[in-house]
Amino acid sequence: MHCLTLLRPAPPLLAIPSLRLLSRFSSNTSKALLLHFSNLLKRFPQENPYPSNPSPGSRPLWPHPYEYNDLMSAFASAGDSTNVLRLFDEMKRFNCRPDAACYTTVANSLLSSNQPEAAIAVFKEMVSSGVLPDTMAYTVLVKLYACYLRQFELAYEVVHGMRDCGCKPDVVTYSTLITGLCQVGRVSEAFGVLDVMLNEGCVPNAHTYTPILHAYCTAGQIEEAERLVSTMEAVNCVPNVVTYNILIGALSKAGRFNEVENILANCQLKGWEPDVITYSTYMDGLCKAGKVDRSFMLLEEMVSHGLYPNKVTINILLDGLCKRSNSLCAQSILERSSEFGWRPGVVNYNTVMSRLCEVGKYFSVLKLFTDMFKKGLEPDSWTFSIVVQGLCKAGKIRKAKCLFDSNGFLANVVAYNTLIRYLYFLGEVEEVYHLLDQMTKENVVPNHTTYGIMIELLCSEGRFEAAINCFSISLDNGWSPNLVVNLVWGLVAGEKIYKLVKILEWIVKQGFFIDTCIYCSLIKAFCWRGSCQNTEIYTLCYILDLFLKIR
Repeated sequence: MHCLTLLRPAPPLLAIPSLRLLSRFSSNTSKALLLHFSNLLKRFPQENPYPSNPSPGSRPLWPHPYEYNDLMSAFASAGDSTNVLRLFDEMKRFNCRPDAACYTTVANSLLSSNQPEAAIAVFKEMVSSGVLPDTMAYTVLVKLYACYLRQFELAYEVVHGMRDCGCKPDVVTYSTLITGLCQVGRVSEAFGVLDVMLNEGCVPNAHTYTPILHAYCTAGQIEEAERLVSTMEAVNCVPNVVTYNILIGALSKAGRFNEVENILANCQLKGWEPDVITYSTYMDGLCKAGKVDRSFMLLEEMVSHGLYPNKVTINILLDGLCKRSNSLCAQSILERSSEFGWRPGVVNYNTVMSRLCEVGKYFSVLKLFTDMFKKGLEPDSWTFSIVVQGLCKAGKIRKAKCLFDSNGFLANVVAYNTLIRYLYFLGEVEEVYHLLDQMTKENVVPNHTTYGIMIELLCSEGRFEAAINCFSISLDNGWSPNLVVNLVWGLVAGEKIYKLVKILEWIVKQGFFIDTCIYCSLIKAFCWRGSCQNTEIYTLCYILDLFLKIR
């Protein structure tokens, strides 16, 4: 069925002047998708149907631990740990003694905002105040050690010690420990915890199995993931919508859309109902695979089940339009959004601007950037990084620098890396160092791309010790073979072969893996210097022989 027939009954969309203009940009099929998207924007509510978050500064109606915990939980769900701590401090000032539930809510909120050390301080205060932790409190402590600090020995100690304190680990406790193990790929160990659960008569649920499924899907082990779902069904542990959403995401990423269709067709028989995330995940996979027509057909199926697209769904379809038809069509939709009664957000603009930048429409990027301000939208750091990239690719480096220096500019690490790289290519070394210093002052954390540029720059200036030190610091962000490649080229070009051997030896001793990419870069760097045409070829052979034996 053609997707336009699904719009009946509908107003004569081509009578809208803006849509007549948009239709010039696309083929018949793309035009149909464009009209469909325009109609979509007019059909669905713009307001958030869910209850609003509590207002900052809110206080409970009655100074009781239950009332305080209820309000703190609401702020915690909204990700507002600041107001959670405000209420917690207020309780103690008003001599309203926090109970175990209050301490647990505060600690869990701090974990959600990635403040594990502060959460530990809350637990210490809880114990020193004479408040006995309950099972939920211990479970949050397991979460702290397993999911945030990765200190699994301490997590196991908490689980084993709970019984001595009169608290029996429940399914949430074990599921939390399994989640932490799966996050670092220790799936076999997670199955061991599952065995302990069963031996103790603690029945696992879908939340127990889902982290294992996620670990399989992340590793691309889809067959194992499907077998796990079958196992869940065999032991009467019905997979929930979250479980299926993860599996559908992995199948969609692998292009196995027939299997996704089969899962959706049998959902009622399996006892679960797809939600907005289910359809959005599938639509995203379809759009990325170029099956935009099917994603729009799926939209109608979604609506027929009483589900309405959220901002993420809209953005997925908008991105699909950019890929299928023409980014200029999507640009026109944004510019004429008021004619559709649609209020696009920053994410929508970022999506289209990013696509325009990819196809070299840099003037259109700036036009949309201006249009955002006209509509009262405040650009975010992603917006600025796209504009900076567009200006740099268009050769407008100075304009990009002026944007950096303007008031209200929110630069992220991507924007910094883009401008730094282009300035480095132009030989503007002082400007590069200025931006690196500015990054530090603005608390923008460098990533591997930043460190790669720094290593190249330092080596080109003959500052090899500084380049090696830069590489060492980069390990705080994790291991990156690409940075080793940068260092290899810099040291070989600078004829610092002894330093190169020493750094490679140090890398091996630290337990890092010297892969094929690094060996190939080593050979190419020597050949680039012309070393393969003289006696220095023996030096290269010595290095390769040395490390291949170590490996």
